[in-house]
Amino acid sequence: MTLLNKFGIGPQSDASRTGRPGGSSSSPSSKSASAAPPGASAGSPSSSRAPEQAATRVSNGLKEFLWNLEGLGRGTLLDLGAAWQTTLNFFIERNFRVSTEDVLRGWKDFLDEDEARLREDPTARETLDTTPEGRASRFLRSNMQYKPASFDAVLLWDALDYLDPAMTRQTVASITELLRPAGIVLAMFHSKKPEAFQRYRVADSNTLQVVPARSLTPFYKVYQNREIQDLFSQFRTTKSFVGRDQLRENLFIK
Repeated sequence: MTLLNKFGIGPQSDASRTGRPGGSSSSPSSKSASAAPPGASAGSPSSSRAPEQAATRVSNGLKEFLWNLEGLGRGTLLDLGAAWQTTLNFFIERNFRVSTEDVLRGWKDFLDEDEARLREDPTARETLDTTPEGRASRFLRSNMQYKPASFDAVLLWDALDYLDPAMTRQTVASITELLRPAGIVLAMFHSKKPEAFQRYRVADSNTLQVVPARSLTPFYKVYQNREIQDLFSQFRTTKSFVGRDQLRENLFIK
């Protein structure tokens, strides 16, 4: 194996679009992709976005994340953020099958539809479980539906900071079920309330582009280290990297 191949830099393979690992059909907020040729669109909602106003940040968390995935061969990755073509290509070129599911977009749409249904349908007000736990359960029954142990890696980004505690707990439980043994999660947490909502995409093996975006859901809370450890208590290894931009990158290995 050459040094270039070791780091996943080599010829790209042919393009193909596949279904979900779990065999269910794709929804507008989720898709799977395998290798694509240069310049080809993977059909993602973000593939036509220009890289306007994107800042960059060094990501030691991403570097460590990739180091843990070295030698995997043809891996599977679930990206729970916006589907950026640059991120898709980065992992596709490294022989990963990538599935994307924008959990914050899906959660916002679900809440909007739920509120509209409750206003318009008196029966729904009597039958739907509208507790935070009930809403999270109903959302996850129709989202993030993959077979158990489908993925080697998950990009969670900073989604948990924007979800209520019930949804956060159930999302982490779902991720735990979807990961294979020794699977790895890269998650981010703000150490203080951010001034604006932002998205992330991979520029290279230790650099992220930070893209300002319209807020989907309000920022919910700043998690303390102990709370983060409790959320990921079923993971055997953790690493944390603190940036100057008040972002903590955490790695969790199942």
